[in-house]
Amino acid sequence: MSFAWVLFIIYLLLTAWIGWQGQKKTSGFTSFALGNKDVHPVFVGITLAASVASAATFIINPGFIYVDGFSAWFHLVVGIGLGFTAMLYFLSFQFRRIGDENKALTIPDWIGKRYESRGFALFFSILNLLSFAFVVLLVGGISIVMQSLLGISNSNALLITLVFVTGYVFIGGTYAHIFTNVLQGILMIGVTILVLVSCITILNDSPDSIFDRLNAINPDLLSLVNPNGRLFNDVFSIYIAGFIIGAVLVCQPHILTKALYVKNDKQVKQYLTVFTIIWILFLLLSSVGFFAHLILPDGVLIDATTGAFRQDLVMTAYLENMFPGWVHTTASVILIAAAMSTLDGLLISISTITANDLVLNLFANKDNMNQEAKMKLALRTSHIVLVVIAIAAYFINLNPPKLLGIFGQVGVYGLTVAAAPALILGIMYQKPPIKYIWISSLTALVIHFGLYFFGNQFISKTIVSFVNPGVTAAIAATVSILPLLIIARLKWQKI
Repeated sequence: MSFAWVLFIIYLLLTAWIGWQGQKKTSGFTSFALGNKDVHPVFVGITLAASVASAATFIINPGFIYVDGFSAWFHLVVGIGLGFTAMLYFLSFQFRRIGDENKALTIPDWIGKRYESRGFALFFSILNLLSFAFVVLLVGGISIVMQSLLGISNSNALLITLVFVTGYVFIGGTYAHIFTNVLQGILMIGVTILVLVSCITILNDSPDSIFDRLNAINPDLLSLVNPNGRLFNDVFSIYIAGFIIGAVLVCQPHILTKALYVKNDKQVKQYLTVFTIIWILFLLLSSVGFFAHLILPDGVLIDATTGAFRQDLVMTAYLENMFPGWVHTTASVILIAAAMSTLDGLLISISTITANDLVLNLFANKDNMNQEAKMKLALRTSHIVLVVIAIAAYFINLNPPKLLGIFGQVGVYGLTVAAAPALILGIMYQKPPIKYIWISSLTALVIHFGLYFFGNQFISKTIVSFVNPGVTAAIAATVSILPLLIIARLKWQKI
């Protein structure tokens, strides 16, 4: 048995054991969804960082930076990093207070209780299914690394991933998610430091600056605006859209609900501090896309079977060419852990939201169902949803979309731009009229999906690239939220 298999099996066994420890603390649907508020804030901070920095940060984003250079780096590292961190601090404290008062379990549950509308909660529970696009991205990213590392087929890699992650989430719920993410987060910190140190050695090994070397390869890599970039080729997409979309990404169900894991504002501050330090470190990892130009041999990113260029292989190719075999193997296992750390959080959020906010909403008026019966129904439903998600993700990834990063972003960005108005106005004002929030959310959805799928057909002379879902989502968020904030400031009473 190869060293890669031995190490991978050790990781699986250790993670499975930790997930089983989570099962011992899971006594019902509430603890399955949120835990019992007894997790240390440091663990919540590590869990949040591991959940945010997933396959996109560790596997997918270096490829975009490899292709588009500085323009992609600013959007994905600086823009999204600043926007996400600022919005997370802005929302988390008040979100926890209101959530505690209303005993909310999920974001749709929070929204429904905040606006006293079951219909609004039901709307967001259905909309939450857009998170499935990100599940497809994560499972596909794991499969890419696993195929290279273990020498197995895509089908087998998908089976191992989905059976394993779905299994430990199925038995352990949120506690399994937290406990395994702490392990995965620590491993991710280690490999991040290792890769960043390797980038420094590349700088020290040559008398020429990295700027001179990249400029010699392709001057567009260092351009403030890359004229030949496909996704990041104008001022808005590079310098504005990244910040806006970073801010609305906080509204993902598996992100903001971390505030409900803790008891008070002091603990929120503690876990946010831990998160911020680790998050900055993880963001910098994407910079390996620059350094890959300096060490990767020609043709290494060409798929031997199809002859197509594979930008999603940049990180795995960098590890393979930069490190000895055993280091590359260890780091690759940790890349798998990075993607699994977000995948399990998404599975928890999708299954609990579907159970609590979709199924229970439909059964809420059943007089013959007491609260205990509803919770049992919710737990059974969440388990069924986990299995359905795994099966669907398997079949889609048998023939995955060409750019997994883009596929995942389109759906998730739609979900977050729709949820952002309800969350932002809900923490700022005492009783925001729900009709305005409905209009804002629906407007955001129509603009985002309309521009992404049809924008270039009807606005052919635009200088903005609608093939970048970050651009369409940023426009949607601006158009839908900014007028609402102006109306609110003039008419509504702040909390």
